[in-house]
Amino acid sequence: MNNPIWVMTSAFKRLTLDQIISRTKEINAQGMELCVFRSDGTRKDHVATHLDYENFGPDDAKKVLERCEAEGLRFSVGSYDNLIGGDPSERVNNQNHILRLIRMAHLMGGDENDVKVGTFVGYNAELGAQDGGFQRNLEEYVRVFGPIIKYAENMGVTLIYENCPMEGWRPATSPTTYNNLPGTLAARKLMYALIPSRAHGETYDPSHDVWQNIDPVEVIAASDMSRIHRVHVKGTRNLKNSARVHWGALYPMQAVDPGLARKAGVPVPAHEWDRHHYEPMLPGFGGNDSMDWRAFLRGLMDKGYNGPFVIENEADNSAHTGNLGATVQGFKAAVLCLAPIVWPLVENVGYEFDRKALRPLKTPKAKDTPVVTMDQLK
Repeated sequence: MNNPIWVMTSAFKRLTLDQIISRTKEINAQGMELCVFRSDGTRKDHVATHLDYENFGPDDAKKVLERCEAEGLRFSVGSYDNLIGGDPSERVNNQNHILRLIRMAHLMGGDENDVKVGTFVGYNAELGAQDGGFQRNLEEYVRVFGPIIKYAENMGVTLIYENCPMEGWRPATSPTTYNNLPGTLAARKLMYALIPSRAHGETYDPSHDVWQNIDPVEVIAASDMSRIHRVHVKGTRNLKNSARVHWGALYPMQAVDPGLARKAGVPVPAHEWDRHHYEPMLPGFGGNDSMDWRAFLRGLMDKGYNGPFVIENEADNSAHTGNLGATVQGFKAAVLCLAPIVWPLVENVGYEFDRKALRPLKTPKAKDTPVVTMDQLK
């Protein structure tokens, strides 16, 4: 029981890497998932880019490793976009960007330094609307990710998918909200069966199952723990509101003619992300959420999980306020909420991470390697 707690840097989109390192230490975290989104990407909700991916080379890798070793911090990198659907040119750009991140992770030691690459898979809504659409998306996943995972394997890097369904990625008029293939346990198991390589796995985020009325403890019990490399810490409070009463919790709230909705007294979504009935939270900050964190963490410990817990701060009362102080407070509260369960008790100190367990970051043996693109892999 000595899991490190990290911060996901998406909440610090305006800060420099130096400032993020300082904040991470202030929060009493042991590492960072460094967000490296495309600077020319189409996402508006996540735009943090904390490493210069366009000019990253061996010297940059050496500097990051030396700085993190000196500060006693560990890290991964991540960028979360649609790689198998959406605008065809954008999806290719997203695929090529992930290849850049795999190269960067390789230059920083890859699996030897536990530097993983976090990503989404995405979903092809056009294929999904056809008969057998889910199977068609699985086939598209294999077509696109087969060469990506092979490349990662050759580079000594593991790709890890987050399970957010990305329910707000399509217009509020869209009848479904399933927009990221690994959004269910079944999909992830099918993906591993289709591509058995050990060079891919997952970042499990329990909050995405909570609002779907799935118990994360049961998901962990049914999961292959060797595939779970990270756990995102983010709470969800399921709302008991008029929208849930009218539309239920099984399907997304549907958009209908606003005038008709007013006449009938029926609630409709205010925007793309207002399709399900929940509030993003952080454990231990501003009240209870709809999850038994102790049971979840104990379940992970019992199954031998020893990886990082990465706090992803999207809480309405913390990062979403836009207030840096409230953002840091939310991170600190989440650390203290987790500490009694994932850290040892130290006399006269309290619960504290045992830093002697940190393995030194290795100097990569890898020489520079050129940037590759999808057309070159194929």
